[in-house]
Amino acid sequence: MTHRLPELWQDSPVAFWLVIACLGYYLWMAARLAVIDIRSHLLPNRIVLPSYWAAVPLTVAAVVAAGGADVGAALRVLGGGAVLWLVYFVLRVVYPAGMGFGDVKLAGVLGLYLGFLSWEHLFWGTAAAFLLGGLYGLGLIVTRRGTAKSAIPFGPFMLAGTAIALVLPA
Repeated sequence: MTHRLPELWQDSPVAFWLVIACLGYYLWMAARLAVIDIRSHLLPNRIVLPSYWAAVPLTVAAVVAAGGADVGAALRVLGGGAVLWLVYFVLRVVYPAGMGFGDVKLAGVLGLYLGFLSWEHLFWGTAAAFLLGGLYGLGLIVTRRGTAKSAIPFGPFMLAGTAIALVLPA
């Protein structure tokens, strides 16, 4: 997303400021949720649920940046949120011990951010989250600080994977 900022400034200052506001909120939200999840293995609704509304300007920015008539851009943002929520929901249903419902709710928010850029960013942000979480789990096992059954807070890895994808070029 950050690589698109100069072109957004050129094409549509309104879209630029909407994206800047959303990125600022993302940084605040990610920092709060990561600390809370690491400490308590919880992603509180009081932060996650309002984040859906805070990400809505991304939809508006996508449409404005596309010239005001690109319904596909808005659908990609909203679809990204829906698709990622559904993927995590299925994971939760298939293996409830491996995924909390807070992760499912957070996935929808992160999908909005990633969907703003592209479907590829949605894929890479999700893949990065699982890669980072897997490496952390492997590190716990190798250092004997945990086992394959150890619970790890996945929210910070979801947030980090999304942040990595937000800085990737298109």
